[in-house]
Amino acid sequence: MKPQINTAKPHAARVYDFYLGGKDHFAADRETGQALMRVVPTIRAAARENRAFLGRAVRFLVAEAGIRQFLDIGTGLPSANNVHEVAQALVPSCRVVYVDNDPIVLAHARALLTSTPEGRTAYIQADLREPEKILDNPVTRQTLDFTQPIALMLVAVLHFVPDEEQPRQIVDTLLDALPSGSYLVASHATSEFYADRGEAAARIYHERGIPFQFRVADELSELAFRGLEMVEPGVVSVCEWRPDGDVPRPLPAEVTWDGGVARKP
Repeated sequence: MKPQINTAKPHAARVYDFYLGGKDHFAADRETGQALMRVVPTIRAAARENRAFLGRAVRFLVAEAGIRQFLDIGTGLPSANNVHEVAQALVPSCRVVYVDNDPIVLAHARALLTSTPEGRTAYIQADLREPEKILDNPVTRQTLDFTQPIALMLVAVLHFVPDEEQPRQIVDTLLDALPSGSYLVASHATSEFYADRGEAAARIYHERGIPFQFRVADELSELAFRGLEMVEPGVVSVCEWRPDGDVPRPLPAEVTWDGGVARKP
């Protein structure tokens, strides 16, 4: 069945695609993105830094932590260096399940399914707010071996789950299903550097029907990483998480996104 795409209402995945310079967005998404850029002029650079953090985290997990399986929730539209591309470039047998709730991502899912012959990728349309449906989906179970460590990727998605929707319970449900030795990668928008503009940015999302909540580093740690073993350097600006060499990078105040990686004992 062809996905039903509402082009009149912005969607977080398509707004993010706009920030990254993609082509899979509509007027409502561009208008939302432009409104946010007027409040937070560096937001496009922040999105790029977050994407780079994703790549570095995946490389660490495969090359150093020995992870071969990934559950990527809130995948977003296909872009450069998708999880399976980074992982399978290092170990071709890696397996990835992508999850998103935007029908346009489903429409473009073929770009997420270009696995190596040795590995496997799969895509399901589902919502982070219903973790049991993700975990119980036959595609998830057929693709991933839940007796072996899995990396749960919650990159740039938890800020779309405000406190009243019980994000901690969602994270716990997902982590409880994963065996010891699994990892969590999470990143989150922070208003630490501009509380006043943060309120204005959140209001732009709310007025357009997109739930949103900023959280600072301590709140992200409590929400996502409580009870886990943090990988150095802990929860930091995504631009400062194991950066590549001496490449110039923006300041945390310009990036306004925190991230971290942790292991389940």
